[in-house]
Amino acid sequence: MLKKMRRRFIVAAMTAFGTVMLVLVTVINIVNYCQTTRRQDELAENLLSHERSVCAEPQKPPPPFADIRGGGPEAEFTTRFFVMYCGPGGDIQVVSREHIASIDEETAREYTEEVLKKGKERGYYGDYRYRVDREEAGMTVLFLNSSHALQFMRSLLLVSLAIGSGSILLVFILVVFFSQYAIKPYVKNMERQKRFITDASHELKTPITSIATSADIAAMEYEGDEWISNIRKQTARLARLVNELVALSRLDEEMPFPEKSWFSLSDAAWEAAEPFGVLAKAKGKKYFQEIEEGMALYGDRDSIQQMISILLDNGIKYSGECGEVHLHIYHRRRKIYIEVSNTCDLPDISGLDRLFDHFYRLDVSRSSHSGGSGIGLSMARAIAEAHGGRIGVESEGGKSICFQVVLAGTVNGKESGRQRKQKGK
Repeated sequence: MLKKMRRRFIVAAMTAFGTVMLVLVTVINIVNYCQTTRRQDELAENLLSHERSVCAEPQKPPPPFADIRGGGPEAEFTTRFFVMYCGPGGDIQVVSREHIASIDEETAREYTEEVLKKGKERGYYGDYRYRVDREEAGMTVLFLNSSHALQFMRSLLLVSLAIGSGSILLVFILVVFFSQYAIKPYVKNMERQKRFITDASHELKTPITSIATSADIAAMEYEGDEWISNIRKQTARLARLVNELVALSRLDEEMPFPEKSWFSLSDAAWEAAEPFGVLAKAKGKKYFQEIEEGMALYGDRDSIQQMISILLDNGIKYSGECGEVHLHIYHRRRKIYIEVSNTCDLPDISGLDRLFDHFYRLDVSRSSHSGGSGIGLSMARAIAEAHGGRIGVESEGGKSICFQVVLAGTVNGKESGRQRKQKGK
């Protein structure tokens, strides 16, 4: 229980922090991409204007690069680009490579053809940011070398991811270290609760034993007395409740089963289920069971048998007159499934998940005559979780109810195909 709570605390903390880091890294890189792209587009637009002025008045000297936004005395040598002039049909007529030396005319034509196929006015192609200017006379395609800007974006992405991953790892180590201090108040509260249950059970056992002894003596003297019979019955029920509370409290300990071992789940299930066939028949109910052979489980054999007995006892009690109870134990993909289902008549199935709460019952009027303590299913869930498994419940329209336990186990390959079946009426 404590390990599970600590894991949940760590998962919740790391999920929150990881989400924040992911959002920060994403926002930083998106903002950087948008700003860098905007600057490249502005520069490409200014270069297009510069080229238009050169083409419009070829007799005049071209305006200096320093006039370009973001330019300077070195702009002519640091800004690398080439311009392609195309006709109205997209045929390339003029290639201007005066401001770049790293690309030949054939490659420039290939880039232009690929960009024109996209039909976009601007975008990235390789290490270039292109800008397409469409006019009636033709098209002008400018390719601005953006390798430095793209390299900066990649570097920022890698650095931000590395910092984010390192931060998550560091926070994970700190959360794991401090999580034991975070759950200390809960641990103390659980210890007080367990100590109270243990002390109270010891204090209650003495008067219960005394009442039971007195009732037995009185029954010998007043044989057949209805009131004495009721006292004995309620005393036995109270004693059973105290023992179950103590057992349930122990299941919440760090190591409820210190001596776990491998055992045959198939054989253990048969032993636990055997008496319920006779019990169902005595109550006029139908009982069916199907247990796959060769299944083995690592855990506590007695507690697993107790869990199966609790589920079967619950199914027989609440299956109604002439009802049916089914036990099916099988394996699938390295998981062992224990399913106990029974017919019933539930007017409201909204509170099924609460069946595993202490003393909760769906039908109080019927449960009051069943003799149950109200914590059997809580014990079943505690046993399943103590073995690293889980238990769930579902109902089909309130006409049947099925409890399913999922555990990790193994199956002997030679015997996994055989199943034992039993049918009782």
